[in-house]
Amino acid sequence: MKKLIVSVLVISSGALSAQFNLDKIIKDVKEDVKKETEKVAPKASLSNDEVIKGLKEALSVGTNNSSSSVSKVDGFYKNPKVKIPFPKEAIDVKNTLDNLGMTKQTTKFVETLNRGAEEAAKSAAPIFLKAITNMSIGDGFSILNGKDTAATSYLKGKTSAELDAAFRPKVKEALQKVNITKYWNPLMTKYNKIPGVKKQNPDLDSYVTAKAMEGLFTLIAEEEMKIRKDPAARVSDILKKVFAGK
Repeated sequence: MKKLIVSVLVISSGALSAQFNLDKIIKDVKEDVKKETEKVAPKASLSNDEVIKGLKEALSVGTNNSSSSVSKVDGFYKNPKVKIPFPKEAIDVKNTLDNLGMTKQTTKFVETLNRGAEEAAKSAAPIFLKAITNMSIGDGFSILNGKDTAATSYLKGKTSAELDAAFRPKVKEALQKVNITKYWNPLMTKYNKIPGVKKQNPDLDSYVTAKAMEGLFTLIAEEEMKIRKDPAARVSDILKKVFAGK
């Protein structure tokens, strides 16, 4: 009888142990399946409206921060990432004039170019806002699942032509406002009088317009990457939710 009881206890103990191990295995499998599912479809719980709202807010934050930073005094000039240099096609002009002791004047000219860009950048916000407002659901999911600067690329594609058209007269007006000819004309006059040099006269309006746009998109891309990679940069609940898996 004692042997029978012991045998029953051993069998029962083994059954409980087996059941415990089986429960643990099932639990582990469920956890693994859940993790893999989340990897494949981390955004499954997001509605279309949430995706669009989150991306619009991300672009709004990025464009507002970037536009604000470059449209103030020294926004371009003292930011090495976007500072507009002496026109590359006229770099011989700068080097020659510097050698003639006119470094102060060429430096002032570069500062003036950047002042023009800073003034013109104030007109960017409404153009960005229009593109952000018109974002479609298809655009939204493409951006969300795209590269780290997919939103910036979207914005660049949607706004570049309009931004150029709006910037160009603003740049022209801004350069006149900061009296660009006061610094440019004497430099070019001096340079073009040097025997044997190829006469130069770059289109400064086009140059500053292109560089101002380039600088803006550089900063917007940085803002986008920050939101995608740094949880601290997600300043609202919708940003936290939409970019939680990024």
